[in-house]
Amino acid sequence: MRLRPKYRVRPPFYRRGRHAGARAETLEGGFEAWAAADAPLLRPDHLPPRDAQGRTAWVTRARPKIDRIACPWLIRRFIDPSAVFLFVPRRRLQPVADRFAATPFDIEDIFWSHRGDTCTFDVMLEEFGLAWPALTRLALIVRGADTARPDLAPQAAGLLAASLGLSRMYRDDLAQLDAAMGLYDAFYRWARDAVGETHNWPATGSSKA
Repeated sequence: MRLRPKYRVRPPFYRRGRHAGARAETLEGGFEAWAAADAPLLRPDHLPPRDAQGRTAWVTRARPKIDRIACPWLIRRFIDPSAVFLFVPRRRLQPVADRFAATPFDIEDIFWSHRGDTCTFDVMLEEFGLAWPALTRLALIVRGADTARPDLAPQAAGLLAASLGLSRMYRDDLAQLDAAMGLYDAFYRWARDAVGETHNWPATGSSKA
């Protein structure tokens, strides 16, 4: 028997969010059900301070390929939907970080960077408490593509190819990030819902002409 949802009527914040055009959903069972399902719960220990508009700001090197796109995707989807990202030449990293109170990432010898054999995406999962099955599966693909180890996951070579293609399609780094969000959404949904699904041609039971 299916349990009745906790919310029989959409709560006010849901209705306001929908009216404003935002994605808003209610969860049967509320926060308790989310936690009981072992879904990701953000650990705020290392969350950067927010600006006057409530946004976190991040800065990294220009011309991103994989890790510097994967990390912004993770931040916007699971940490701060309104996060601001600045892509700048290496020599401008510290001045820009100081001016905009932006947190550097995927740069050598800083907190948000590669550690050992892992990449910055892995580090963010660990530090933010988001290391759950779908995201860790995606992290393996990102790591394989970002560190020239396609043997880590069969999908790593595909992510690398798509990432290099996007970097050539867009000269503007923010436009490239916007275009890549859907790519990472697709990889994440595969990692969450479709790892056991296969696709063959011709379809089973079809007859040859």
